[in-house]
Amino acid sequence: MEFTLKTISKAGIPEAISKVELYRSLNEPEEAESICRDILAVQPEHQLALRLLGLAITDQFRGDSSDRYGEVEKLFQGLVERYECLYYMGLLHERRAKAQMQVGRAPHTLIPLFAEAMRCFAEAEMIRPPDNDDAILRWNRCARLLQSHPGFRQEKEAEALDAFDSSPI
Repeated sequence: MEFTLKTISKAGIPEAISKVELYRSLNEPEEAESICRDILAVQPEHQLALRLLGLAITDQFRGDSSDRYGEVEKLFQGLVERYECLYYMGLLHERRAKAQMQVGRAPHTLIPLFAEAMRCFAEAEMIRPPDNDDAILRWNRCARLLQSHPGFRQEKEAEALDAFDSSPI
């Protein structure tokens, strides 16, 4: 069965945005994603809708091949402001790593994802708006996660032992 989607009004976009935020807070990312797509059908370059669509999709990450990483990457790379592009790309890498961590992926496969997230956050920090510490907060969260998770600590200890074992006597 095929349906023709109905178009929302431009005047209704602010209310639609508030519904997106509500559905995300209720852990209903599919509903939030649908509303973002309705907004973008009317105003394709709407920056907040692009950001929220990317976040709604990352809310659905499960740590497997069905995750729409490439779609979100394209959305975030299309953000106009350089700070937002970097910050949201960092979130994408962080959320991808966390989803894969939840399904038990080996720490050595996750470290590059966290490293890329932290690189994006560090770059965003350098150009952040005044009084906006979001990139610092996210960088710190990644650092704490890497410091506290036993798998990452064991990985670091193994690297240190490998370096020690390969040093000349």
